[in-house]
Amino acid sequence: MNINQDKLVKIALNAKVDHPRVSGFYVGYDGKGRMPIGTGGVVYSHAIGDSCMNIAGDHIEPGVSMANAGPKENHALETFSCVGNEVKILNGEQKGKTGYVSGTHGGVDHTMACFPPDVIENMDGTETFLIKAYGQGLKLLDHPDVHMMNLDPDLLAAMPVREENGALSWPVVTIVPAHLMGSGLGSQTMMEGDYDIMTQDEAANKQYGIDKLRFGDFVAIQDHDCTYGPHYLRGAMSIGVIVHSDSFTSGHGPGVCVVATTKKEGQIVPRVEADANLKTYMEGIERL
Repeated sequence: MNINQDKLVKIALNAKVDHPRVSGFYVGYDGKGRMPIGTGGVVYSHAIGDSCMNIAGDHIEPGVSMANAGPKENHALETFSCVGNEVKILNGEQKGKTGYVSGTHGGVDHTMACFPPDVIENMDGTETFLIKAYGQGLKLLDHPDVHMMNLDPDLLAAMPVREENGALSWPVVTIVPAHLMGSGLGSQTMMEGDYDIMTQDEAANKQYGIDKLRFGDFVAIQDHDCTYGPHYLRGAMSIGVIVHSDSFTSGHGPGVCVVATTKKEGQIVPRVEADANLKTYMEGIERL
């Protein structure tokens, strides 16, 4: 695929594990009060490729949740990091081990990283990281109507995204209708954070395969343009990756970090494939 690779900037970012927080009970969409395990820290039990549904937690982020203490530094981390970027551990028992960015999570403003199971198991939560941020500003030179964001060009090269009849055929596990998108609408940009698929309707969950979603799944969002914040636009199409688990909160659900969007109908054509997941594609990535 013809991209502006020679124009892209690769830059070093630093971060540390962000400790989980809790503020007490809150009321879910069903009127019940809960105090579930939530975002942050090192998650040993769930990883990319695992189900993100029916978990005994809320907005669970697989792998490692990273952040910086300073708000401007943290926004830089969340904005410049792209899905697939290399992450290196800088201290502790696992110093030198590498993983990759799996997405960003708005509101809590976390950047998540995935590492091999043996590395995760031996992390203690005091680790610091180097992220080689690379991908913001990516352009598809033969597809000017497609706006790219949050995606490492090396990951794009490893994915079976096909150029067909002047459009992009993009692998996804499902196509989500516009009316199921919730929390995160109204954001001014999707270059950091995510927005959620609402899961309060069980019939819709089954109809669109949302009940089978996994961390790292690629999904298409129909009739949504995310070029400058997400909104309804008939004929538009957006592609994103699932970055956190389902939620008990009204209007929330699995989070989608957007990687591609178009206002123009027919420029991105979703292609449903069961294995359209980060775990699948990261196995074949080659760092340039």
